[in-house]
Amino acid sequence: MTVPPLPGVHPAWLPPEAFRAAGSRRVLVLTDPVGDLGGEALPGPVADLGGEALPGPVADLGGEALAATVRAEAAEACERHGGAVVAPGEPFDLVLALSSADALPPEAQAVREPEIGAEGFVLARHDDVTVVLADDPAGLLYGWFEVVRLGEAAFGEARPARAHRPALRRRMLDHWDNIDVHPVMGQVERGYSGGSIFWRDGAARGDLARVRAYARLLAATGVNAVAINNVNVHATEARLLTDRLGEVAAIAAELRPYGIRVHLSVNFASPIVLGGLDSADPLDEGVREWWARTTAHVYETIPDFGGYVVKADSEGQPGPFAYGRSHADGANMLADALAPHGGVVFWRAFVYNHRQDWRDRSTDRARAAHDHFAPLDGQFRDNAIVQVKYGPMDFQTREPVSPVIAAMPGTRLAVELQVTQEYTGQQRHVCYLGPMWSEVLGFRFWGPGERTVADVAAGGGLTAVSNVGDDPYWTGHPLAQANLYAFGRLAWAPDLDPAAILDEWIGLTFPGGPGLVRATLHEMMDGSWETYERYTAPLGVGFMVRPGHHYGPDVDGYEYTPWGTYHFADRDGVGVDRTRATGTGYTGQYPAPWSEVYESLAECPDELLLFFHHVPYEHVLQSGSTVVQHIYDTHFAGAEEAAAMRLAWEKLAGSVDEALYARVKERLDEQVRCAEEWRDQVNTYFLRKSGVPDAHGRPIH
Repeated sequence: MTVPPLPGVHPAWLPPEAFRAAGSRRVLVLTDPVGDLGGEALPGPVADLGGEALPGPVADLGGEALAATVRAEAAEACERHGGAVVAPGEPFDLVLALSSADALPPEAQAVREPEIGAEGFVLARHDDVTVVLADDPAGLLYGWFEVVRLGEAAFGEARPARAHRPALRRRMLDHWDNIDVHPVMGQVERGYSGGSIFWRDGAARGDLARVRAYARLLAATGVNAVAINNVNVHATEARLLTDRLGEVAAIAAELRPYGIRVHLSVNFASPIVLGGLDSADPLDEGVREWWARTTAHVYETIPDFGGYVVKADSEGQPGPFAYGRSHADGANMLADALAPHGGVVFWRAFVYNHRQDWRDRSTDRARAAHDHFAPLDGQFRDNAIVQVKYGPMDFQTREPVSPVIAAMPGTRLAVELQVTQEYTGQQRHVCYLGPMWSEVLGFRFWGPGERTVADVAAGGGLTAVSNVGDDPYWTGHPLAQANLYAFGRLAWAPDLDPAAILDEWIGLTFPGGPGLVRATLHEMMDGSWETYERYTAPLGVGFMVRPGHHYGPDVDGYEYTPWGTYHFADRDGVGVDRTRATGTGYTGQYPAPWSEVYESLAECPDELLLFFHHVPYEHVLQSGSTVVQHIYDTHFAGAEEAAAMRLAWEKLAGSVDEALYARVKERLDEQVRCAEEWRDQVNTYFLRKSGVPDAHGRPIH
């Protein structure tokens, strides 16, 4: 059994029915070299679960576990759906083979490539046989899930051999899970799906079967790394590095069979907090030795450990600034401790002044990451990865792409997304984020033909804050599962069409459902990000949310606070002047042509206008509408579209599982209510500020 039965837990995109096409066939699995190593190390690609070559024993550990998973997956699917796992020499319809396996059948030999590469696979339909060929067991596992994703299409007409390789080497989810329930943030910080799947009652869960099921779901999308605790490392969580390391090892054992390496968020001040030292200075030899010893012990316990995640000198977390050192000094200290073991440190660039004087318009939170990190380009070790949020602020519904991504060509960068919908409806609203992420990953700083954001991230990876909890539907809102699925698929292949990804998710999650289900979910979800944007903060200005929990409208909620999240609405206009000519100079952090585009009031895209410019309410947008009329029109339209989603869903009564239908209906009722509240508060606010009535005479309070 690959995953034990989980009563009451939704199977997400891996229901048993999704395996019917593969499981009803005769399947030949050839992984013999992995199972018969005799203690020898596997080649480097097998060791490469996260991009770094690992020592031989680690390769054995990960390679054999993955090969066993492939065999078990095929056997379970066949047992359920009437197929069979056959022995060499017997007839077969599907072959899953390592390229190094003995006696590859002719059908596999015909599609063999000189080097498929780490985690990659070749898929072909040749002589009425479907072939998956890989150089390592991780690739074979991903190939198996590609066959599952294709269903009967994998066994149809001839399919030319095609190599599938991950575009990004690290595809990681960060869990903001706390061991102890935090008095303000709860069990999972910015989590909207119940408690943690890792931790309960102050310790690792005794039954970790759900962690194994989670690993399986992630592997089916291509995710290969997970950080299992909050980046805000509290006292209890800090001890995972030392005396509670056994709990981390237990979780790693559940993730390993699906090719997922565990990472830990660590407290920069751990030498003081855990080691009894009087300093955490990254240039202090005693501190460096403490980290080297501690890290060596981690790898003795978890040989395939991935590395550390660090939030330092940000929002109260300790960091190298206390010792007059730079972020490069801090990151390199940890990188040096990890290097002998093949590990990496993800050092977050989310660093800004969170005690800003709201009266001071010269300080701009959007500038902070670039100001701190761009001057350090080229100073980071090769296994130190600077993790940059995709936008300069904080996971808003609409932001420009962070200029840091273009400013550090000599540094390995990871781009950070947020699957948990902190500012996009908190999994109470339908908001499919695939189109947003696709737009970000495809953004080109220097024009046609130049590198995309995804190209830059290839060296470091794509990371995201997970949206999973112990809710029966994993993500609270059943339709929010699509965001988790889309993250993994885009991390593997950033050029995929987000509508096609959504279609995959629908087909897997609702196998055999009537065409009405597919059509209705596309109707509801394809444009749901834009719908959410319409009824929330307009034209890229951001925030306008209730302070603290960040749910629902509060136009001035953060306007006079130290957090640096302002819109500067007054009687004359709205927006933040970030130009070089008259504002904070933030536009100058971008390379040409974007520095000129964003600087120009005439050329700045409408959807980002208020992020870059303070303009009068009757300023005419490129669309031909005035700013204030745009605000009125979009907020009325967004609320109407939310109501239309609910009506669309009601058409599916009786076509989907009754309990799932009820959960989604409940969430849609809340979305409609909240969208109307956003509409009325935002429109009323700007009517009262501007004194300009709605041109269509609609009710504004």
